Amino acid sequence: MRLRFDIFFSISQTPDTTGHTPSERDMFASFFDQVELADELGFGVGWVAQAHLSTEVQKRNSKPVVPHYPGEVGLCTDFFQVAGQMFARTKRMEVGSAVMSILASGGPIAQAERVGSFLALHGMDSSESRRLHIGFSAGRFEFMARPYGIVPRDAVEEAAWPALRGRVFAEASEIFLRLLNGEVVSSDMIRPTLLTRANFRSDEDWVSVQKAAVSLRGLDSAPDSIEIPRRYEFEEIKTIPQEWRRELLNLVIGSHDPNLQAEVNKLRPVQVFNLSITPPHIIEETHERFRQHYHPDGGPWERSMMPRTIMVFVNDEEGLTPDEQNDAAMEEARAALSTYWSALEGTIDPSKIERATDNAVIGNVERVSEQILERFHPEDRLMCWFDFFNHDSERVQRNMTAFMTKVAPRVNRGA
Repeated sequence: MRLRFDIFFSISQTPDTTGHTPSERDMFASFFDQVELADELGFGVGWVAQAHLSTEVQKRNSKPVVPHYPGEVGLCTDFFQVAGQMFARTKRMEVGSAVMSILASGGPIAQAERVGSFLALHGMDSSESRRLHIGFSAGRFEFMARPYGIVPRDAVEEAAWPALRGRVFAEASEIFLRLLNGEVVSSDMIRPTLLTRANFRSDEDWVSVQKAAVSLRGLDSAPDSIEIPRRYEFEEIKTIPQEWRRELLNLVIGSHDPNLQAEVNKLRPVQVFNLSITPPHIIEETHERFRQHYHPDGGPWERSMMPRTIMVFVNDEEGLTPDEQNDAAMEEARAALSTYWSALEGTIDPSKIERATDNAVIGNVERVSEQILERFHPEDRLMCWFDFFNHDSERVQRNMTAFMTKVAPRVNRGA
């Protein structure tokens, strides 16, 4: 048993804790330097955050999603071009999206076609064994999908939207996965969207949707279920190329909906992200659910099939005592987390900063090793995030090196 270590790259062009914002060119140069080092150090998968459209410009929208976020939340708007560069520059590391929206960029049909096209080229070398990991979701920031028509279409959808958006993602997921299977698909084959009380957090929310349905559809009484017209309407289609090597694809869903996690695994093997500060009992419940529902073509469920994000604030800088390294690491973590929460909300909430440190390992090499051993199961896979609000690429690379050459061996007892 051993912990596995992946790495997460955010390519987030925002001011760091010193107020410095690099140019786009500098951001990409630093990113590729870190990618090449990560490969040399032995990280398993290099996961890249994907974003779309300017975060700065969306502040001018009527309903801005992140009105206080300075700069751009991410520069990777075309994961497949970035992934091609990453594979070309590395020898061992695999590549993943964390997380690609299948509602934006043309929707699930276009995204399925891109996956097949990429893997048709990536797999031309018969000796190629490195996989492409497609993490997919509805997208973290709603404004990125709005230009593609992912908006309420009538009063019923407006009232139901917080719950309905998740059902739109479920519809898109079925289309996406069936096309990746190589199936011929039409919209008539996709499960219809039915809303019931179970889809809503409160009776009040459900009643407001029922009232909208009665008014808009001329019903005599409040319905027990409400059918929503399909978001995607199309006759039979099949994506091309068709003969790409499906063993080079690994799929990971970015959703905490237990029912959807089970539903997608009826179609093909789909693993799951744990991208938030989640209580241990929820993590264990997720593993148990996947032991029951993971598609048999993927083999037995393993804990390493659920990557867990962790922010790494390790200080192994020369000239400092171990205590000074611990203090410096804590100061760096607090500064980065304060900057993050201020960017997201416009106010610094100390309680949130304290809670967020639970999703981070902080200190010198010895302290970070102890925290990992205390918090994680020896068969977990950790997605290590080093560039969190830190544009000092040389320092980021020193932290990556300290982690993989000193922390990882301690954690895995030299294995």
